[in-house]
Amino acid sequence: MAPCVTPVFTSNIQSTVKTDGKKRGSSRCPYLIKRVCYFTANTHTTPPCGTTVFFFIMVASLFPLGVGPEPGVLRAIAPGVLWVAALLSCLLSVGRVFTADYQDGVLEQMVLIPHPLIVMVLAKVFAHWLVSGLPVVLLSFLLGLQFGLEGDALAVLALSLLLGTPTLSLIGSIGAALTLGVRGSGMLVALLVLPLFIPVLIFGAGAVSSTVSGIGAEANLSLLGACLMVALPLASWATAAAVRIAVE
Repeated sequence: MAPCVTPVFTSNIQSTVKTDGKKRGSSRCPYLIKRVCYFTANTHTTPPCGTTVFFFIMVASLFPLGVGPEPGVLRAIAPGVLWVAALLSCLLSVGRVFTADYQDGVLEQMVLIPHPLIVMVLAKVFAHWLVSGLPVVLLSFLLGLQFGLEGDALAVLALSLLLGTPTLSLIGSIGAALTLGVRGSGMLVALLVLPLFIPVLIFGAGAVSSTVSGIGAEANLSLLGACLMVALPLASWATAAAVRIAVE
């Protein structure tokens, strides 16, 4: 059984609030965000990034072996395969973003400290993306090569994942918060968030496909950026509300 991290996490957050009590609340927020990211990335509250990364590599690498070495076929299926693999790897870990904190009582402390809960939620989601989404973006260059992608197509693939994976983490955090305390929540999270993942998947894969076809990816990349801008405030607010309901 993993050790409980609540006392360490709570004492660090509370000590920050006490020592900076005379300062404005907004000046303490960056440090608190840094502390939340540190403890999320270095404790059992976030699933190991190795599991997500290995799953992404395994799924993306099996398709060339099964389809065959035909370059034209591999380039045609590359956008959809790589984006589906990235989506599934995010789904594999996002359902457990808040589970350990909920069981340890860390979420209760987040609700009680005198700082906006939405800031803490954003820090948790950002830490989840750092350990699960960012490695996928970096590995996309290498995995894209085995599908025959070159130059601009690889750059657009990485850029689309850089815009899309944070959106997937934000949307997935809503499902994770809504299913806190529910037994067998993994399947329920998938059912809740998969319909919301579909636009991101379409725009991300479409950007790479358009580049391969020589059409240009500006429209799809703009739509991915718009999805991120919409998800950033709305998903954070919805997740914070769901966390508060689960704790209360």
